[in-house]
Amino acid sequence: MLRLTKSYREEDLINDCLRGRREAQDALYRTFSGKMLAVCLRYLPDRAEAEDAMVTAMVRVFTQLATYQYRGSFEGWVRRIAVNEALGVLRRKKNVQFEEVAAADRQPSEATAETDLQADDLLQLVQSLPPGYRTVFNLYAIEGYSHKEIADSLGITESTSKSQLNRARNLLKELIAQHSGQAQLTG
Repeated sequence: MLRLTKSYREEDLINDCLRGRREAQDALYRTFSGKMLAVCLRYLPDRAEAEDAMVTAMVRVFTQLATYQYRGSFEGWVRRIAVNEALGVLRRKKNVQFEEVAAADRQPSEATAETDLQADDLLQLVQSLPPGYRTVFNLYAIEGYSHKEIADSLGITESTSKSQLNRARNLLKELIAQHSGQAQLTG
């Protein structure tokens, strides 16, 4: 079984995939499919949709592998493909609403919470956000996209991106506070 190790570098894996070596293709898929499923799940909480997006993204990785130019992180390149595929699913569903909010609505919430949230709990809270909020939050806070990149990717304005992020943060604060209150009641 092929694995990325110090003796088997990422560049060798890519080159072997380009040569059509099935063993290398399987290793590349196993190396990145789990991580990319997690990426897709951040945008598409329905597991079946996320799995479909991840598989489609991995097929794209293989079909576009020859275009990878060894600049930057290969995992980052694969991740960008997965994010774009998840965004494509959201665009095709056309159920993501992005709303412009007034400046008065942009004030941070006073909700704060001391909590022992686990990563899984936080992921569930992020997944419970409305699709527009969740998408912008993930692109900005997790993937590191700028508001201009988000606006270009989603076909919205930069101010809409900023307001969606602010709303997502405020709602997350409220959800964390609620989670913390529930944990105290059951704890």
